[in-house]
Amino acid sequence: MILPKYSIGIGDRFGRQGRAQLQAIMKAKELGLDIAPVWNKSHREHAIIGTLPADTRVEADTAVEQCGWQDSYFVDADHINLANVDDFIPHSDFFTIDVADYIGQKAASDDIAVFVENNARYIGSVSIPGIEQTFGITAELIEQIALKYLRAVQEAGNIYRHIENIRGKDNFITEVSTDEAELPQTPVELFFILAALSGEGVPLQTIAPKFTGRFNKGVDYAGDVNRFSNEFDQDTAVIVHAIDEFHLPDNLKLSIHSGSDKFSIYSPIHRALRKFDTGVHIKTAGTTWLEELIGLALAGGDGLAIAKEVYCQAFGRFDELCEPYVTVIDIDKNRLPALDEVSGWDEKTFADSLRHDQSCRDYNPDFRQLLHVGYKIAAQMGDCYLDALKKHDKIIGHNVTENIFSRHLKPIFMGQI
Repeated sequence: MILPKYSIGIGDRFGRQGRAQLQAIMKAKELGLDIAPVWNKSHREHAIIGTLPADTRVEADTAVEQCGWQDSYFVDADHINLANVDDFIPHSDFFTIDVADYIGQKAASDDIAVFVENNARYIGSVSIPGIEQTFGITAELIEQIALKYLRAVQEAGNIYRHIENIRGKDNFITEVSTDEAELPQTPVELFFILAALSGEGVPLQTIAPKFTGRFNKGVDYAGDVNRFSNEFDQDTAVIVHAIDEFHLPDNLKLSIHSGSDKFSIYSPIHRALRKFDTGVHIKTAGTTWLEELIGLALAGGDGLAIAKEVYCQAFGRFDELCEPYVTVIDIDKNRLPALDEVSGWDEKTFADSLRHDQSCRDYNPDFRQLLHVGYKIAAQMGDCYLDALKKHDKIIGHNVTENIFSRHLKPIFMGQI
């Protein structure tokens, strides 16, 4: 099973926007751009919403049938580990193996010694095409990298083999994720991580490293764009070089998690894709849920009332909702609009405050981030929320399609800001 050059992870909290999401990708295809849709949902999201991995498969298959999609598509078991992967195996064909928690745990001393010995040929000066600087490699440096990352790579191997034993070889896509580590991986660290993954026999097709800066949920990148651009270029160069060096899959590419709405880094990503003629996988996470809320607000009446109620409850349950996402949100409570203010908003004011349009004076990134993590409120509304999605399907679907197509696909893959 092969993941195409360009792919996008289209998260959908409530599983109601599969057709609208796919229509965005079909619009891109009409312009000559082939992008594989990957419906992704994590164990945590399923637990909060009250859904099952089988539901994501149904959403994807139904959207494909309704739209007449003839190309590849996938269902991603997002951020899985050995404790929760089994529920996903019958329904997923893409597995994001998350081993960030194992970074820094020490592998067996003998395993570290073997890793250093197996990579001793790199001791000295190493050059990687596409990177101007050369890297001085010592046995001590290789050992330090092994001390930090080898145990995590071994766990990736354990999880991969567990899935393979059930699904069979070549019957799924493997991604390895270290993006929730504390610090970015250097190019040299990424190089030896890939060497270790090859040694473990993991045929990864995407890898999600940690980048510099903040990738907060649903808002723009916060950090030094030039530094990110340099990191992305160097990581891409390492991957291109490692494919032949370590006999990894030819289509191996970078994956960017929480890639939704990171508008300021889309141009550097696009330039790197052209420069190296390589692919990328982007996960758009929960922006579809926010487009649902915007659509409900714009519908007015009961839709606007539901959107306001979600914010009202989220405001009162701030700590509960934010705690699971504390590393990927930055909310200033002093900039959140007061409840009595929001209660008086009309359709346009609510939508303008939530929609990620930095040129709009009403846009409020703190308001947006709180609602991003507030989907638990909507889940607890049950049929009240789901019925509203069905009632206002047309306006919501338009928002979802345009958000993915205009704000994500065009700038990332076409360079059109």
